[in-house]
Amino acid sequence: MSSVAVIFGGSGYIGRNMLSEFLRQGRFDRYFICDIRPLEGDYPDKVRYVELDVRKPIELDPGNVDPKGSWIFNLAAIHREPGHAYHEYFDTNLPGAEHVNAFAERTGIGNLLFTSSIAPYGRSLEPRTERSPLYPETAYGISKALAEQIHRRWLEASSSRRLIIVRPSVIFGPKDPGNVYRMVKALKKGRFVLPDGGRIVKAYGYVYGLVESMLFTMAKPDRLIVYNYAENPLLTLREMTLVVKEKFGYTRPVISLPTWFLAVLARVLQGVAALTGKKSDIHPTRVRKAGFPTHIVPTYLIEAEFPFRYEFRQALDHWESVSPGDF
Repeated sequence: MSSVAVIFGGSGYIGRNMLSEFLRQGRFDRYFICDIRPLEGDYPDKVRYVELDVRKPIELDPGNVDPKGSWIFNLAAIHREPGHAYHEYFDTNLPGAEHVNAFAERTGIGNLLFTSSIAPYGRSLEPRTERSPLYPETAYGISKALAEQIHRRWLEASSSRRLIIVRPSVIFGPKDPGNVYRMVKALKKGRFVLPDGGRIVKAYGYVYGLVESMLFTMAKPDRLIVYNYAENPLLTLREMTLVVKEKFGYTRPVISLPTWFLAVLARVLQGVAALTGKKSDIHPTRVRKAGFPTHIVPTYLIEAEFPFRYEFRQALDHWESVSPGDF
């Protein structure tokens, strides 16, 4: 029997970074990367890409596996907002969890790690911990909260099973053209606008730290672990811009405008773009999300004495060291 890692949604950003660290440590004997998108990059023969859609029953046969030493990772989800119809989040994220459960039942693999989200907490001006109630306000947040419950049902069916649910905040890092990278580039060009003066906390997590937290919790004996991933401590959005400007020597001013005004402006620009047949990247929903507070505290990791190594400045330094071309 061999230890295997079956990573659903493994071609995505978190999945690729997780795979690289697993390979570096020699964590598993074999790897199955299951995704509707091809896996980019060169990998050893022990890594096998499987084209697979979790919305459909999973027919993968991983062979003779060690049920205690093997892990299933469910990273597959529709998450981009805006970008999908309301029902699509439920049509993918809920059947996906059910089908992953069924795969775990069939193969006997007793360890499952699910990447949920901080979206089930909803708007969080005050700090939210793992003990806080969930108030999801979007289709994505609701679908993730329900998917957590689906995986908990699998856990409850046998005392020999383990489940880890991680709720990551906005993840950033090398080769990721996401929110933090867009902020850095906009600050460089003098085009970044702070919603409401940047007084809010928008929880963020460096991808290397996230993967380290996964390995940290996998080494614990607990049958159920539910934890947030955000860096500790967090900075306000304004403080983040000051760190970026100081590190890279950017001197152009940062404009501050009310979120409601930015949302109205975005709607106007969308209308103008529609009339001219062009596409505007400034979407009202995305603008409102920029002013949406997500003050998430990783209490479980703090209490377990997890070594947070990537405060925002340290994360930028590490990012630049491993991928200088991004900047």
